[in-house]
Amino acid sequence: MSTIVERIATGRNDAPAIGAPDRAELSHGGLRALMRTTGERLNALGLGRGDRIAIVLPNGPEMATAFVSVAASATTAPLNPAYRAEELEFYLGDIGARAVLVGADEQGPVVTVAQKLGIAVLRLMADADGAAGGLTIAGTETGSPARPGLAEADDIALLLHTSGTTSRPKLVPLTHANLAASAAHIGGTLALAPDDRCLNIMPLFHIHGLIAAVLSSLAAGGSVFCTPGFNALRFFAWLQEAKPTWYTAVPTMHQAILARAARNAEAVAASRLRFIRSSSASLPPQVMEELEATFRCPVIESYGMTEASHQMTSNPLPPRERKPGSVGPAAGPEVAIMAANGDMLGPDTEGEIVIRGPNVTAGYENNPDANRDAFASGWFHTGDQGVMDADGYVRVTGRLKEIINRGGEKISPREVDEVLMDFPAIAQVVTFAMPHDKLGEEVAAAIVLRDGEQASEQAIRDFAATRLADFKVPRKIVILDEIPKGATGKLQRIGLAAKLGLA
Repeated sequence: MSTIVERIATGRNDAPAIGAPDRAELSHGGLRALMRTTGERLNALGLGRGDRIAIVLPNGPEMATAFVSVAASATTAPLNPAYRAEELEFYLGDIGARAVLVGADEQGPVVTVAQKLGIAVLRLMADADGAAGGLTIAGTETGSPARPGLAEADDIALLLHTSGTTSRPKLVPLTHANLAASAAHIGGTLALAPDDRCLNIMPLFHIHGLIAAVLSSLAAGGSVFCTPGFNALRFFAWLQEAKPTWYTAVPTMHQAILARAARNAEAVAASRLRFIRSSSASLPPQVMEELEATFRCPVIESYGMTEASHQMTSNPLPPRERKPGSVGPAAGPEVAIMAANGDMLGPDTEGEIVIRGPNVTAGYENNPDANRDAFASGWFHTGDQGVMDADGYVRVTGRLKEIINRGGEKISPREVDEVLMDFPAIAQVVTFAMPHDKLGEEVAAAIVLRDGEQASEQAIRDFAATRLADFKVPRKIVILDEIPKGATGKLQRIGLAAKLGLA
């Protein structure tokens, strides 16, 4: 099964596929019918295989079904609805969009920018009284598509940009074969079955939510309950309504959920979670332990990135061993640790994490320089530093670009994070590089304290000094109510010094 159309063909006709708060469920049979009618509608609008359609919609069931049904016959490019006009102009132009799909009443900058660029505006007409995710597409018919019909394995299903924190964002084309492989990998790792239901709180313009939550659930014949987006105050009501067997999130979301768990003890006690998944950023071992104690189920930490159609490694389900602080063994592609000269490294030796396999993109679009560097030696270079133990479990020690160089001493900010998280008053921490006139870079940390707790900068530094070499102890500690996050909820080290006025 090498396309997402074939992957989604396995669910029983009457089995639930898409759910949402206060909505009737869309069945797998209903979803497949929607994929067919959407393809026919796109063809009637002059759009077909290979034509690029940007999707700018809020989180929810229609975003999930739009992604799946449009990708079945064309190429999707989901974009963050919060983008401003300048950002939209860059992304729509870089994608080469022929059309953009927006809400029925959307009048924001995306419409203005699309019209400026001569891009067709399609409107999603939601079936508000019908099953979750039901939709039709309104637009102007412009003739016949060059390539009608359903997509094939080598067709590009999804276009996403890398985060671009230090440079121009790179455009990642992912084929149907890439996505089908990744959905199978995730389903296999998590033993997903038709009676599994995922509670999706991840944004659906990001690889994590699109593939781990939506596509892997549907490919397993299971269902996904699509929320309007993460909201820690509403999470427990959704938990009671949806009765999910799992959810997947980034660490900051898990931490926000834990902060409110005690006040929602009834919902926690009634939950039927089989496991909780964490990915897209490092999960502090302390948070993993607290999640497991609170929800009485295993926490599975995985490691993924856009270029790999999400999952690369994952801790396994019990009874196999889970190693806190590790992102587990290879869970789909081949994974290795490579030295700077291209040599493969043995167990417990730090180097760059490299991968290759059926879920990995063939290369960035129109970016030969990036491809030369990223695909050297026949492997994709992740840009992450890590080690692999004798059992094949990978531990990510840092992003190569995030390593702090303090006068020649190399410091992993994640190591400092994990030490500071043991300080009882600390709820969240992100260690980062701060410019220094003599050393080049100095160690700094942004910290959020637990509700009702107090701590001085000196007390935190004194604690760190008992566990870290002197040069690793943060010289600057900033205590905040909230640490700035990226659009997907991840804490971002690069650029944080400037955001906090320290650069």
